[in-house]
Amino acid sequence: MVVNLRQANQWPAALLLAILFLAIFILSGCQSETPKVHSYQGATMGTTFTVKWVSASPDKELNQMIDSALVGVNQSMSTYIPDSELSVLNRLGDNEVMQISEPLAYVLGLSQTISTQTQGAFDITVGPVVNLWGFGPSGRVVKAPSDELIASVQKRVGYQSIHLKGAEVSKSNNSYIDLSAVAKGYGVDVIAQLLEEHGISSYLVEIGGELRARGLKPDGKEWRIAIEAPGTAVERTIQRIIAVKDVGIATSGDYRNYFEENGVRFSHTIDPLTGRPINHRLASVTVLMPSCAEADALATAMMVMGPERGQSFAEKHNINALFIIKTDTGFEERMTSDFSNFLVM
Repeated sequence: MVVNLRQANQWPAALLLAILFLAIFILSGCQSETPKVHSYQGATMGTTFTVKWVSASPDKELNQMIDSALVGVNQSMSTYIPDSELSVLNRLGDNEVMQISEPLAYVLGLSQTISTQTQGAFDITVGPVVNLWGFGPSGRVVKAPSDELIASVQKRVGYQSIHLKGAEVSKSNNSYIDLSAVAKGYGVDVIAQLLEEHGISSYLVEIGGELRARGLKPDGKEWRIAIEAPGTAVERTIQRIIAVKDVGIATSGDYRNYFEENGVRFSHTIDPLTGRPINHRLASVTVLMPSCAEADALATAMMVMGPERGQSFAEKHNINALFIIKTDTGFEERMTSDFSNFLVM
């Protein structure tokens, strides 16, 4: 806007003031836009993902980067892709050494650490038994396997059979690695890191129900997460809502993925120490940890442990967790001492 100062001296003061305000408004509008929540979603790892972030404007290039990063995680850690890095590793014979990527080495190392910490309640070698019960890439079954077959396959299970040294890994005992209980959480962390490298400090990343939150929404409030009540795919209700920031969130439950035989329900959660589906009354557990990969793996471990052992483990290791337990009349909640700090309802 160009103003002739000689002519401007003859204009009324009110008109000059209006012109000044208009100029300030135009300049401020050019310099910045109000931050708002942008969203991108799609499919990955046999499920869906949603990424939300706070920014002044959308970024299509970021969408492409998210897609590329998720393809990379899947190509490294999927048991469903025949030529994935993990599938190649699983085809190795005993004591053959393979050089692996830094991401796969990180996830294997984290998994082994949590396996040791949980005394085998979390075990990435449980895959053969998971497949035997029809919950892996081999497809569903309608009949429980025999005790003899379980005992035979169970011999291949044991995280001690994975030997990791830096970027080199080998297996023994004809072991088979399944990262389905940690890979989604790791994928969430990968996207979170990507957003931060892109200069984004407020976001919510979700893959298949596993999440990681950072920062605040544009209204200055924390991200709100609904924890689902145990139920069916037809009828879904909310158990609790939590307000979070700067944390990874994962939930493990046995109330949706199962099969029945002669009135007996067999959960998809397999105890690595017995080779059988869990049979306690813990319906679900939600875990909060700094990274989503940690939360993902620990939620699975505590689901295997059951309500008493799981809560005791969480309290001992200062892990924020919510347990939903089946009773004869419905469900009851138990939570670690600090979990209530996150509750909205």
